Amino acid sequence: MAAQLLITQGHNVVLHARNQERARDAARSIPEAEATLVGDLSSIAQTCEIAKQVNLLGKFDAVIHNAGVGYREPRRVETEGGLPHVFAINTLAPYILTALVAKPRRLVYLSSGMHRSADSSLQDITWTQRRWQGAEAYAESKFYDVLLAFAVARRWPDVLSNALEPGWVPTKMGGSGAPDDMDQAHRTQVWLAVSDDPAAVVSGGYFYHLRPRAVEPAARDPARQDTLMTVCQRLSGIAFPDP
Repeated sequence: MAAQLLITQGHNVVLHARNQERARDAARSIPEAEATLVGDLSSIAQTCEIAKQVNLLGKFDAVIHNAGVGYREPRRVETEGGLPHVFAINTLAPYILTALVAKPRRLVYLSSGMHRSADSSLQDITWTQRRWQGAEAYAESKFYDVLLAFAVARRWPDVLSNALEPGWVPTKMGGSGAPDDMDQAHRTQVWLAVSDDPAAVVSGGYFYHLRPRAVEPAARDPARQDTLMTVCQRLSGIAFPDP
C-alpha cells in the first residue's frame, strides 16, 4: 500500500521480496515498480547481497524499513547464523541495510505500540538464556527498531531518521480482529519518506497516523542506543559508518 501510494504521487519505487515467488506476486500487484529485489532478511549473507543490489541501482532518496515478522512464533526459530528469526529480520536486517546502503536522505523504521511493554534492559537480546515468549521477543525487536532509528538520527545529522507505529491493523500478521484502520497504516510511512510538510522534515521522531506520539522513554537513552549498535555490529560483523 505504501508503494502504491508513492507511485500514485509520482515517485519511482523499488520493492523487496523474500523469494522469487513473492517477487512475482509483488510485480503483478504493482507493475509500475522499477524493480523488485530478492533476498531473505533472516540471512546475514542475503541481506548484504540485497544492499549490493540496492547500491547498484543508485542512490535513493528514502528507504522504508517495513519488512518484519510477527509475535505469534511459538518457539525460538533459529536462523542459519544461530539468531532468533524475529530479531534477525526485525532488527538486525535493518541495521545491516542501513550500514551498507548508500546514505539516503530519509530513513523510516516501522516499530509497534508493543515496544512500550518490552524489556528495555537489552539483556539476552538473542534469547539464549530465557524461555521463549513470542510476544515479548516481537515487542523487544520493535523497541530495538526505535533505538536504531534514534541512534541513526544522532550519528547521521544529515539524514532524517524516524520511527513510527502503523497501528494494530488487520493484515495477515495483525489478524482479522485488529481494530485499527488499514487505510491509515501506510500513510505515515509515505509522509515521512517524501513529504515537505515541516512536521515530517524532522529527525529522531516517533509517529502514529501523521502525528508525533510518545515513545518509551528508555528509547531516548543514548547509552541503550549505542549498546544496540555495538551488539548488531558484533553479531553481523558489519561496522556502522561514521557520518
